[in-house]
Amino acid sequence: MRMINKLSGLMLAALLFATSCSEQDLLDLNINENAVEDIDMQYLFSLGTLRIGGEYENTRANMLYAATMIQHTASTAGYFSGDKYFYNAQYSGAYMERHFTDVIRLFSEVIRKTKDNPAEANVNAAATVLRVFDLHRMTDMYGDIPYTQAGYGLEGEQNWFPTYEPQRDVYYKMIDDLKAARDKFSASARPLGVQDFVYGGDITKWKKFANSLLMRLAMRISNVDPSKAQEVFTEAFNSGAFTSNDDIAFIHYAPGPQGVNRNGLNDGYWNTYKYSRDCKISQTFMNWMTENNDPRKMIVSGGIGNPENASTWITDPELQIGMPNGYNSTNIREVVPPGTLDGFTIVQQNFSMLNLKYMDWEDPYFLISYAEVELMKAEAAMKGWIAGNAEGFFNAGVAAAINAWTYFDPSFAVTSEEVAEYIAGRGFAAASAEDKLRLIGEEYWAATYLNDIESWANWRRTGYPVLTPTQDPNAEEGNFIPRRLRYWESEIGSNPENYQAAISRMGGDLFATKMWWDGGN
Repeated sequence: MRMINKLSGLMLAALLFATSCSEQDLLDLNINENAVEDIDMQYLFSLGTLRIGGEYENTRANMLYAATMIQHTASTAGYFSGDKYFYNAQYSGAYMERHFTDVIRLFSEVIRKTKDNPAEANVNAAATVLRVFDLHRMTDMYGDIPYTQAGYGLEGEQNWFPTYEPQRDVYYKMIDDLKAARDKFSASARPLGVQDFVYGGDITKWKKFANSLLMRLAMRISNVDPSKAQEVFTEAFNSGAFTSNDDIAFIHYAPGPQGVNRNGLNDGYWNTYKYSRDCKISQTFMNWMTENNDPRKMIVSGGIGNPENASTWITDPELQIGMPNGYNSTNIREVVPPGTLDGFTIVQQNFSMLNLKYMDWEDPYFLISYAEVELMKAEAAMKGWIAGNAEGFFNAGVAAAINAWTYFDPSFAVTSEEVAEYIAGRGFAAASAEDKLRLIGEEYWAATYLNDIESWANWRRTGYPVLTPTQDPNAEEGNFIPRRLRYWESEIGSNPENYQAAISRMGGDLFATKMWWDGGN
């Protein structure tokens, strides 16, 4: 009996051992030995950077809405919603839809994973700067937005339905975050290197970027909190912002179509040809360049003709014609100047098109420029915030804006004599105080061509340039230039309580709803 019990025990032990091994073997089958278990946060940072310039949302928010609303471009096509203030739910909410998921989520994860690691201070700081940059754009388009919880869904379910914070609070938090990031960059931390598609790892330039962005935030709130604006602006100014075009913050893309590694704005504007046929230089912008003898006219314009047939292009500067905003494919025939040209059968081809030379996939995607910084300094000097001569800042800003075009194509170079002649013709020195502000606003508008989300925001703050709204009976809320875009409609159902709280606080989810900082004009 004892022998039988021994044998039974041994058999049971063997069976249990075999079962245990079998279970472990089964569990091991679920492990992919080739899978990456820990992602380098610099990779996520790079991916988030490249996605800032994505095609879908930049086409819709920047091109189809902002560029036509601010009258840099014009179109008879109905899908260019900003030209005649139509509402398209997908276009209006596109930036919010894509960037919370494709951009902010990545930067937030980088920040979360590296916040307690001094060796990763540089990627943490750079991700913070770009997170602020992107949410700054977002709040300027929509108003109240999720900020503190945005992109932190992996941290816990408390962030799955993020709270919309008042724009005032968002601005003050962005300012605090930018200062903290600027001061975190460290020469002793792991370098960013080639993973950095903005500055190639140069942390001195990243600090200048943070200060330049702080100056932009400060100027934006100058009408509603001038003391805070002055405090932030002067601190950033004294800490050191951009000092030349070499400091410009822009995303560097690789040549040719390579997935996310390409300028999505240009992919939408030109390389599909669809938009180049339908979109032209606005009459407002063209006439302004003509009246001021602006040397950028034949940089901005590629000529008149068929954009797909270079042999038809008329590139004489004197013959350029901007398309008036607010027309459709039928009534545009009424405003083609008679006798100016032989005329093209397709009516839209009688107006100046965008220049092909700044429409390559590898062209730079500007975030903030040295020209903007100098023009903001000119305004700050006018306000008495900083020491220095407003005229000197103005002249430097205008020259920088003109000379920066060579980053797109060397043929865009303008001689120093031409630049000086143009600046002298603007008459800044002899202008009244109000006219000086107008000149600064107009040149900021010209300097931010292609970066029309910023053009639109600065116009709403300053009222310059003076623009006449288009008139169309089908305008969504009336014939006025919208003060904001409407939220991504999915939020109405997916985050209803926070959405309702935001629109109640702001006064509605409408084109007419003003920003907290909007001075009105």
